[in-house]
Amino acid sequence: MSFLAELGAALPDGTVLTDPDVTDRFRMDRTTWLTPGCPVAVALPTTTAEVAAAVKVAATHRVPIVPRGAGSSLCGGSQAIDGALTLSLERMDRIVDLDTADELVVVEPGVMNADITRATSEHGLFYPPDPASRDFCSIGGNVATNAGGLCCVKYGVTRDYVQRLEVVLADGTVIETGHDTVKGVAGLDMTGLFVGSEGTLGIVTRAMLRLRRRPSGAATMVAFFPTLTAAGRAVASIAGSELTPSLMEIMDRATVNVVEDALGMGLDREAASLLLLQSDAPEPLRGTEVARAAELCSSAGASYTAATEDPDEAEALMQARRMAGPVLEQLGELIWDDVGVRRSRIPALLGRIEEAGERHGAQVQTFGHAGDGNMHPTLLVPRDDPDARRRALLAFDDIVEAALDLGGTITGEHGVGSIKAPFLEREVGRANLALQRRIKRTLDPDGLLNPGRWL
Repeated sequence: MSFLAELGAALPDGTVLTDPDVTDRFRMDRTTWLTPGCPVAVALPTTTAEVAAAVKVAATHRVPIVPRGAGSSLCGGSQAIDGALTLSLERMDRIVDLDTADELVVVEPGVMNADITRATSEHGLFYPPDPASRDFCSIGGNVATNAGGLCCVKYGVTRDYVQRLEVVLADGTVIETGHDTVKGVAGLDMTGLFVGSEGTLGIVTRAMLRLRRRPSGAATMVAFFPTLTAAGRAVASIAGSELTPSLMEIMDRATVNVVEDALGMGLDREAASLLLLQSDAPEPLRGTEVARAAELCSSAGASYTAATEDPDEAEALMQARRMAGPVLEQLGELIWDDVGVRRSRIPALLGRIEEAGERHGAQVQTFGHAGDGNMHPTLLVPRDDPDARRRALLAFDDIVEAALDLGGTITGEHGVGSIKAPFLEREVGRANLALQRRIKRTLDPDGLLNPGRWL
C-alpha cells in the first residue's frame, strides 16, 4: 500500500489533505524570506493516538515529518519540506484540566498562549511566559522553542513552567515525562530535553504547565533617551540594582516611529529609544520600585520619564510594544534576529547592531526584552528587492557574530531552526554539538523528525 493510501486508512476522514491549493497555507511560517517546500500531505490529527498512527505510517515509509503548531516560527522551524508530511496540531486545542488547588493546567499543543491566561484569570491565576505573539502562538510551539516573552525577566521562560509532557517519538511510541509532584528527580530530566528541541526529538501532544498567582496590580514607567547607549546604560544600571521589575522592554527610534504611525499614542518621535518597565510587587513596593527605576534612568541620561498605576494607560503602552512586530510586517519583509547578551553588555550590543546596519546599508529596528538581555534586531526589507535582502542578511550575520563576540547567544527564544545552524557550533562547541547529534540519532535514527534544521 502506498504511503498516502496507508495514511488515509490510519486516520479519520477529513484529516489528511493532499490538494495543493488546500495544503498551501501550511507551507509557510513567519520566516517569509525563506522559500518553503511542498509537503506530500498535511495531516490534522485531533488525538494523541492519531498523531502516533500518522508517525508510525511515516516511519514505515521513511517519510520525513514536519511538526507544526500555529505557524508563527520566526526561524524557519515549521516551514514545509519537499516530500515530507506536515503534521499540523492546530485541531488539538483543548484545555484538558485546570487544577486551581495545585496551580496546574493540562493543555493540548494547539492551545494558544493567551487562551490559558483567559481561562485562568477568573481563578486568580496566570501563566507567565508571554511572547509578544501570545494571541497567535500555540503552546506546542512555545514548548518546542522554549519561548520566552515580556515577563521573563522576573518569571522565567517556558522550561520553568513545564512539569510534564506527553510525547510521540519518531517510531510512533508514546511516552510521558516529568512528575505530578513539585519535586521529582527520578531518572534523567527528559522533560527538559524535549523543551526547546524544535520538533527534532519528538512531537509534544500534551503538556502540564505550572501556574502562578496573579499579582494584584502593577506600576508602569516609560522613559525616553536621546541615545541608544544611554538607554543601554539605564538597563545595565537597573539590572545591577536591588529592583526586581516584572518587565523591562526597549524600542529604538525607528520602531517607535512605525508604532506611532499606526497607533497615534503621542510617543516621542525624536527620542533614540523608549524603555518600558513594570513592577507587579505588592503595594506600596511597586510604586517605590518604579520611582527608583525612574531615578536610575534619569541618571543614565533619560530625557523624560513618567509613571502610572492606571491599568488602561499601562495596557496602551504594552500594546505599543506588542504591536512592534505586526506593524513592521505591514511595511515589508522582515528578517527577525533574536540574540542575547548579559544585561551589562547591552550597550555594547546596541552599538554593534547600529554599526552592522550602517556597514551594509540595511534598515534595522531594534526592540526586545531588555530585562534579560534578549534583543530582537529586525531587518526591514522592501518587498521584491533582492539586493536589499542580500544586504540585510549580511547585517543579520554580523549581529549574530556580535552577540557571540560579547559572550552571548545566537537565539534567546525563537530557536535555531534552519537559519542559524551555521553559528551553532561556535556557541556550544564541537564536542557538545556532536553529543547532541548522537542523542538525535538515538531518538530518531532515520532522521525523520524536522530534518534539515539545526540537528
